[in-house]
Amino acid sequence: MSSLIASARFSVLDRSRTREGQDGPQALRDTVRLAQEVEALGYHRFWVSEHHGVPGVAGSAPTVLAAAVAAATRTIRVGTGGVMLPNHQPLVVAEQFGVLESLFPGRIDMGLGRSVGFTDGIRRALGRDKEDADDFAAQLAELLGWFDGTQSAHPRVRARPAEGLRVPPFVLATGEGAEIAAAAGLPLVIGDLKGRPKVVAAIERYRAAFRPSAWAEEPYVVVAGTVVVAESEEQAARLLTPEAWSLAYSRTKGDFPPLAPPERVAGLEMTPKQREFYEAGLRGHIHGTEEQVRDALEEAVKETGADEVLVTTSTYDGAALVDSYRRLARLAGLAPR
Repeated sequence: MSSLIASARFSVLDRSRTREGQDGPQALRDTVRLAQEVEALGYHRFWVSEHHGVPGVAGSAPTVLAAAVAAATRTIRVGTGGVMLPNHQPLVVAEQFGVLESLFPGRIDMGLGRSVGFTDGIRRALGRDKEDADDFAAQLAELLGWFDGTQSAHPRVRARPAEGLRVPPFVLATGEGAEIAAAAGLPLVIGDLKGRPKVVAAIERYRAAFRPSAWAEEPYVVVAGTVVVAESEEQAARLLTPEAWSLAYSRTKGDFPPLAPPERVAGLEMTPKQREFYEAGLRGHIHGTEEQVRDALEEAVKETGADEVLVTTSTYDGAALVDSYRRLARLAGLAPR
């Protein structure tokens, strides 16, 4: 194990992806079970995501799912990657995390993103539009103000039980979001590992512009991306194919489907455009044997200076996914709980 890898924390984000032949409730239960598995392996955090109206993703209410995960685990930090702040009133988000922190003190993280709905129809159903993401910095400031009692947008209103509690906030960012995180003095979560030059440039801007705050005295960088470890490079590459096909299908059909078995993906007839997206979806991820992944992670941590790696892998085979996390924990030197 390299000293660079040993210096970084390792965490997991699970998107509650549905699989062919399974429904959304099963995907949510699988997320809770996966949290228990990665806790036992020694991972630092387990985060869940927010998607609305997406057929291939069951996780639409991350704070609710985070509560289920925290209740089923004992020591791992639990949070969101993330709550999409433009979709919600900051007061309600503060209240929800205040409840979570009250029930599971010292274990809750508040990962916050600036995306809005997947389609125009979903955005209308949420009462939002694309321009709402432009107000993210102000929404973020209001949200943090509900915790420390400094918000002034709504005089004489106080967030209960959030006010006075310390729930670590993180900003999920690409591009502009890095500047928002730096100005607010918050940890940055950025991805993914395959777009390395763009990620490194954003991290450099973040560190240069970072202003210490009551939430963080120094920059803190979490780099997110797909990492797959298997017995062979071929087996690891095979585990990438279900997600690559889902992405290719969504970009050509406008619908994000459940994960398909790799053997079915291998036999699909794809249009030239689908094939192009599919092959692009297979490139750039960190995957292979333990030795190969160790070398690739060492390079990634060195290039980005990451304090933490957030692994976001999705695949059809749940047992193979757990095995990948087990192998990754071993090469990262995580201490089993």
